[in-house]
Amino acid sequence: MQVAGGKWQVASGKSRITHHASRFTFHVLRLTFLLLILTACHSNHPTWERIEQEGVLRVGLDPTYPPFEAADEDGAFGLDVDLAQAIAADLGLETEFVYFGYDGLYDALATEQVDVLISAMVIVPGQMRDFAYSDPYFNAGEILIVPADEAAIEGMADLDGRILAVELGALGHVEANAWGQRLPNLTIQTHNSAAEAVTAVANQQADAALVDAISGRLALKDTPTIKRITDPVTVEPFAFVTRKDDERLLENLNASLKHLSETGQLDAITSRWLN
Repeated sequence: MQVAGGKWQVASGKSRITHHASRFTFHVLRLTFLLLILTACHSNHPTWERIEQEGVLRVGLDPTYPPFEAADEDGAFGLDVDLAQAIAADLGLETEFVYFGYDGLYDALATEQVDVLISAMVIVPGQMRDFAYSDPYFNAGEILIVPADEAAIEGMADLDGRILAVELGALGHVEANAWGQRLPNLTIQTHNSAAEAVTAVANQQADAALVDAISGRLALKDTPTIKRITDPVTVEPFAFVTRKDDERLLENLNASLKHLSETGQLDAITSRWLN
């Protein structure tokens, strides 16, 4: 089920108690204040209990990043959507997908419009004061693409004297420049997109391409003359995001993610969209 998302705006104000207030009024206000504190303390960790009671996991995502998440008139679809549904099913829950722009996802989670973000979220250490990340489920870092019959290239160290295609200004370009300091005979060939860099390898205009794992794996689906080197060059993990206080929810998500990994379901979902 899909529902439209937005941002809550909460207004707050302050009350003043003058020195001339009656003792009765003071005690009433003090009791009210204490009850509010107790209520707040009691509601620090209600998320998992509410999810269990309702049987629904509310998932926030930005449906504009295929193949991880997209949407049409029939609903949301993509790798993250399949993964969220598999996680929910493993936990005995249904899923409710709530759409937001990418920049609004953390705000939506903070204001409790959703329970978890599953939307190709990169782990950002600066967010860890208020939010918590699950175990990674996908590495979107840079990978090497080489010709299918290439046997001599097993990693970046084997590219001295070779031509490496990259997307101009992308992280692969930055990483290639760093390796260029160590490999004096490495030639870096720039292109307007990751797809063009991979095409250069397929057309034998470059010996290898360094591109993000998503672009590289999508290219492999349609180009049998190329292959990827298994070991990634860089690490850019995707993970689920919860509010920091929702420890039990995060524990359950991690346990379910581990189960999906051990039973091969995580690989199957990933391969369905990227291989």
